[in-house]
Amino acid sequence: MESMQLWYLDSGCSKHMTGDKSQFVNITFKQEGHVTYGDNNKGRILGRGSIGDKSNLLIHDVLYVEGLKHNLISISQLCDKGYQVIFKQNSCEICLPNLKEVMLIGKRINNVYLLDTSSSCSIGCLLSNHDESWLCHRRITHIHMNHLNKLISKDLVIVLSNLKFEKDHICEAFQMGKQIKHSFKLKNVVSSSKPLELLHMDLFGPSRTMSLGGNYYAFVIVDDFSRYTWTLFLESKSDAFFAFKNLTRRLQNTKSSSIGSIRCENGGEFQNENFSKFCEKMGILHNFSTPRTPQQNGVVERKNKSLEELARTMLSESSLPKYFWADAVRIECS
Repeated sequence: MESMQLWYLDSGCSKHMTGDKSQFVNITFKQEGHVTYGDNNKGRILGRGSIGDKSNLLIHDVLYVEGLKHNLISISQLCDKGYQVIFKQNSCEICLPNLKEVMLIGKRINNVYLLDTSSSCSIGCLLSNHDESWLCHRRITHIHMNHLNKLISKDLVIVLSNLKFEKDHICEAFQMGKQIKHSFKLKNVVSSSKPLELLHMDLFGPSRTMSLGGNYYAFVIVDDFSRYTWTLFLESKSDAFFAFKNLTRRLQNTKSSSIGSIRCENGGEFQNENFSKFCEKMGILHNFSTPRTPQQNGVVERKNKSLEELARTMLSESSLPKYFWADAVRIECS
């Protein structure tokens, strides 16, 4: 039975590939299509990674192909990495032309050239300058390539002085770790036809600094039709129900109109027995946004962001202490 440590040096293979998952030091499982064999059969690509051992990484960008019985090293992919591949009568040498250093040696067995990764004579770190730059990118917590080039230009890190960083392919780990959600599409029509038909509600806080009134939270309520905003300041989240109850009765007495429905997130300050009973008693429809989807309550979320930013700006311009934050927010909504 053929040892799975043997790799065929194949000039007809477009990519490094193997069907043995145990060969990989690290692998990202992702279906990327298929490869076509010489007999026109196809094999699914199930992932991509690096092969070798943890102490001496060998080859990067290797495809994991379902059902592949042999390990194949692509000559064209080695050449694309900047290596020179020299075939001799009994051996094959893989080296860097600039350094004139032999990195790997494959042996001819019968009529094929094989690389035995378990043999000490063939163990070497198959890394081009391109691979080394991406290795540094991973080691320095996936920092952006432009920032790495700035470090080099200012000679801040000695080991990076001879490298050039180019973003010539996508770092999947960077995308997964730093991805953000797209905003929901804007509506061209207003959902309500009159004031108080729909109110958007949310809290922001707690503030690190207690306000002059002894509060840490701001309870923001936005009317969907007019975009009029009420800001109620609370000492704790549990005060949200009593603040809303008082505002509801005040609006009904002064505006002679009742609230049709309210929309808020799934926080415990809104989703509780007191809120449910009060809304049922007053005939108010209580809607909740989907968990972990703040975009559905985007009207008040954007208002929160604007209020916080404007409050910081006003305090910074006037050089006032931070405990005036509630007064700044109140002035913005007056």
